[in-house]
Amino acid sequence: QLQLVESGGGLVQPGGSLRLSCIASGFTFSKYTMSWYRQAPGKERELVAVFTSPLGSINYPDSMKGRFTISRDNAKKTTYLQMNSLKPEDTAVYYCNARLIATSYWGKGTLVTVSS
Repeated sequence: QLQLVESGGGLVQPGGSLRLSCIASGFTFSKYTMSWYRQAPGKERELVAVFTSPLGSINYPDSMKGRFTISRDNAKKTTYLQMNSLKPEDTAVYYCNARLIATSYWGKGTLVTVSS
């Protein structure tokens, strides 16, 4: 059964850190480009980070550079998002995406709340 399951979200104070994980099953993980997106209340879903396959390049939108780090472990079929110096405006549901050409899979998301 094909699945992407995110975890690691929660409540964190401003300035804190979190590491999100996305565990994949049911498809050949190593062939897929893995990305993290987020959607804040009342806003559109936006790209946070991309880790491509097979080239292994990493890309961040300009607005996400500096505080977010994406990584992947193909042996564990897992993608990570390390988030540092979190701000209240980082509050959102964070989603994992797997993409190969025209095929795209989404997880159900994990909620990150940045608040004091």
